[in-house]
Amino acid sequence: MEEVDYIVVGGGSTGCVVAARLSEDPSCSVALLEAGPRDLNPYIHIPGAYYKTAQGGLLSRFPWEPTAAQTRAEQPTMVQANVLGGGSSVNAMIYIRGNPLDYAEWEAQGATGWGYADVLPYFRKAEDNNRFCNEVHATGGPLGVSDIDHIHPLTRAWLRACQQAGMPLNPDFNSGDQAGCGLYQITARNRRRSSASVAYIWPARKRPHLSVKTDAKVTRILIEKGRAVGVEYLDGKRSRTLRARQEVILSAGAIATPKLMMLSGLGPAAHLGEQGIPVLADLPGVGQNLQDHIEISLVYELNGPHSYDKYKKLHWKALAGLEYALFRGGPASSNLIEGGGFWWGNRSEPVPDVQYFMVVGAGVEEGVEAVPGGNGCTVNLGQIRPRSRGEVLLNSANPADFPRVIPNYFGESYDLDAVVEGGLFAMEVMEQPEMRRYIARRQTPTDDLATREGFRRFCQTEAHAALHPAGTCRMGGDEGAVVDPQLRVRGVDGLRVADASVMPTLISGNPNAVCIMIGEKAADLIRAA
Repeated sequence: MEEVDYIVVGGGSTGCVVAARLSEDPSCSVALLEAGPRDLNPYIHIPGAYYKTAQGGLLSRFPWEPTAAQTRAEQPTMVQANVLGGGSSVNAMIYIRGNPLDYAEWEAQGATGWGYADVLPYFRKAEDNNRFCNEVHATGGPLGVSDIDHIHPLTRAWLRACQQAGMPLNPDFNSGDQAGCGLYQITARNRRRSSASVAYIWPARKRPHLSVKTDAKVTRILIEKGRAVGVEYLDGKRSRTLRARQEVILSAGAIATPKLMMLSGLGPAAHLGEQGIPVLADLPGVGQNLQDHIEISLVYELNGPHSYDKYKKLHWKALAGLEYALFRGGPASSNLIEGGGFWWGNRSEPVPDVQYFMVVGAGVEEGVEAVPGGNGCTVNLGQIRPRSRGEVLLNSANPADFPRVIPNYFGESYDLDAVVEGGLFAMEVMEQPEMRRYIARRQTPTDDLATREGFRRFCQTEAHAALHPAGTCRMGGDEGAVVDPQLRVRGVDGLRVADASVMPTLISGNPNAVCIMIGEKAADLIRAA
């Protein structure tokens, strides 16, 4: 039996931050337990290899259950990162903080101290930005945030087409005003991925009081007399116990965290009873309030080698690899999704509710087919403030079994309406002169689905998960909240949650930067206890 001061369960974006920050105090010992392997795969660290990490062996796949509002021909799967660094080691690196109104909504739901003015200092504390240094951006933090140096000409053409369609150019989506089109900044430094592991754990890994255990799957939280005192985990096939003198912090993500809590007897009493699990704390909100962004992909065949698809050919791939190896430049230094935008699917909203991604290729992302001609591009878009709510439940009391994930996408018709309007506008952009000259045809959706009603059916059958689950252990002050604004689990001492689970509502855009912010703030809350 081992013992440390703090146990952090989950080495993803938030867990890496919490563990590294707590270990800055040499008087306390910290153990970080990650179910996946170390981040040694070289593809992780090359931005242009995103298409590999997004579809490769660093992911865990499990089914999610569609509902009547979203008809599917096949069983869809949810994908979560399974590697040190979590999503920050495999994602497209897009750095988005959300909208200030997102945090006003958090406060309105009882997350006192999590307003925009409260969280902004933590975004700045984490950030080392290579372009901005002002009242909202900073330099010198652990997390590299940078412009993409290699911008494909097709990305620039798409941005010009967006402006032709009426979207203004926005130089900084994280200024507090998201509206418009522009180039994304990414979590990279010196043209290499700046994951939470690289930014926080690598510099701290020689600290003798920080232990990072990979391939360590936590199966249960140990609760004694109403207090979390440690965890059980699998080290290979061997079960081990690790005790915490101070606290256990759950950072396993919005699906694994509620699953682990319920397996440990913390959750809705009736559901735990159905699984034969003794109830240690009746917390009806555990696993509820699941939110995710839902996306569609519009795929176009180009009339020539106008995208990164040409680098699928061996000689072009070799050339790109050589350029990156020698100079850290060229297409391999790009994340392949260089430009995007925020616009309205519903004009009654005070701020944009649809996000766009220009993917300079076809077949880059999982579930998106390549084009017959071999040269294509993809416009990906999603509704970023979903009103639909789902849940995470247990299938059994066996930790090895997948949980039941029921996202309830399009459960609220508002979400579907916004995606439809956003998609129709995306097709309008692609018809602008600046893009029209590169396009041979639209492959998906086909012409027979280009009417509003046909496109609506297309969205219902072809929309896919954005893989941004959040909200399943939401913070607040009411009885349905799982954690309080200090991230302490209600009714259990010595236990906190710090990951996307605690978000009352999903933020407007890619949530990785927000998960890192949560880690920074969580570390301060823990140290102040």
